[in-house]
Amino acid sequence: MTWRSRMRPRGKTVLWTLVALVLFYISYNAVRVASEYGRDESRKADAIVVFGAAEYAGRPSPIFKARLDHAHNLYKQGLAPIVITTGGHQGEDDAFSEGGVGRDYLVAQGVPAAAVIAETQSSDTSDSAERVGVIMKTNKLRTCLAVSDPYHIHRIKVMLAAEDVTAYGAPRPLAKPLSAPARAAFYLREVLSLTLWRLGLK
Repeated sequence: MTWRSRMRPRGKTVLWTLVALVLFYISYNAVRVASEYGRDESRKADAIVVFGAAEYAGRPSPIFKARLDHAHNLYKQGLAPIVITTGGHQGEDDAFSEGGVGRDYLVAQGVPAAAVIAETQSSDTSDSAERVGVIMKTNKLRTCLAVSDPYHIHRIKVMLAAEDVTAYGAPRPLAKPLSAPARAAFYLREVLSLTLWRLGLK
């Protein structure tokens, strides 16, 4: 038996071991994302953080509006005295930021301007979490209700924890339930995004 022939079985073993580890990693993290899906942890906290979605010429997109409306309801329940809206500009020529649009919308709905802090520079979820961490530390805030879509909550909580912020999930209600394939696709996307963040690639 040649050296190469002896190495082939070992190479296959290593390959299948790596495949098994990757599949385990994906499955484990997908289950963690799914475990947070739809779990409402609403309680008293120092702040409500609304993660941005698209805005159109100064108006929140339907998804962003739903998140803001949910945050407004939480604020009216007296669960937190401060609301932080997040999200930067969508393009170089965009005169509006998601965070700014979110702040203006909430103020128009009756939330006092002094109770809303707009984060207007972030470009994605990890950037938003990092900037929210700075805002909360500056204002001596430690806990928050994280408002976003249900499948997004786990990643948000992990990223805020990295900023020493304790986040409780407060997902916005969906207009209609997602199908099983759609939910699976979102879970995989979240696992990929979280993995890239952990590797420092996003």
